[in-house]
Amino acid sequence: MTAEPQPEDEPRGALPTLAGLAGVPAHTAARAWGNVRDWATHGHLADTTRMPRLPVHHGDGYTVHRYEPTAPVDPDLAPLLLVPPLGAPDFAFDLRRGASLVEDLLATGREIFIVTYDASGRAAGRRGLELWVDEIVPAALYAIADRHGDSPVHLAGWSLGGLFTLLAAASHISGAPIRSVTAFASPVDVSAVPLVAPFRSVAEYTGGRVFSAAYRTLGSFPATAVKWAFQLTSVERYLTKPVTLATHLDDRELLEQIEAVDLLMANMTAYPGRAFGQIYHHVVRSNDLAEDRLRLAGRPVRLADVDVPVLLVAGADDVIAPVAAVERATALLTSCPDLRFVVRPGGHLGVLAGRRARENSWHDLQEFMRAHDDA
Repeated sequence: MTAEPQPEDEPRGALPTLAGLAGVPAHTAARAWGNVRDWATHGHLADTTRMPRLPVHHGDGYTVHRYEPTAPVDPDLAPLLLVPPLGAPDFAFDLRRGASLVEDLLATGREIFIVTYDASGRAAGRRGLELWVDEIVPAALYAIADRHGDSPVHLAGWSLGGLFTLLAAASHISGAPIRSVTAFASPVDVSAVPLVAPFRSVAEYTGGRVFSAAYRTLGSFPATAVKWAFQLTSVERYLTKPVTLATHLDDRELLEQIEAVDLLMANMTAYPGRAFGQIYHHVVRSNDLAEDRLRLAGRPVRLADVDVPVLLVAGADDVIAPVAAVERATALLTSCPDLRFVVRPGGHLGVLAGRRARENSWHDLQEFMRAHDDA
């Protein structure tokens, strides 16, 4: 790895001083001074105002929102439901103005929806993965389809949200109206994730008792721990961040991206206890997804049963969901009528919301959906 800045996954940090600007070109120094002046005046550089949205469906522990159109709605474009992961805020899809997948999609005339979860409350810790796979995602799909003449809906998820979309398509218990599935940075084979190796070793040695006792005692996997896990994936960038900032004060877009990612990191939420336990035992410890032997609510949920088009997007620099961990799904999705796998620039967040996403993964998503809008 090098110290070259990768703004998609930058850790938190304050804007540095202007030390070291002496000797740089006048236009560069002027941009840098302007950026620092704006930051000092307004307290921020990035416009993180969220795209307006309204709730259209409420359920037990979840809400479906419709983003307000910014262009005339094109009836030939099927609606899209976005599925965020547990732990990370849903505005990963709407990171900042100029770097928002939601904003970009709305400009095409497509209707965009998102399902959000209630991570608090006494019942949250008892919610298992089957709730998202069999109830929340299907209910959101039906609510949207009902607004569009019962027409099937595109699905797109990031990280664990991507796995929710794949598993919802695999679980035919609900008969949910799915047109296509796109999974961004969704690791199917955790044996290909270096960061998970120590936890698997401890689990094997202890029979899983250490982590089981921890999450049962806490009732969840704390938000602080979720944040630390993300930061551990970019330790070098965290250590070199002051240098990166000091040498790129003239790069407004980079500074805005870092600021927006800081905000996302500050809003991590806890994983519900039961869901975290299932992820730990079935995904981390046993790697059931990679062997297509996952069982939820006592029944098998197999990727081999997914019979809708699927697009898998991996980040070239992703250490949470490395390319091999995502690519493993291509050997399991044997019933897909159209299966696409692409590797695009960026880390775990960068492949979804990075500065290079528009011409890469966002383009892939739009091209994929257009290919199946009339299915």
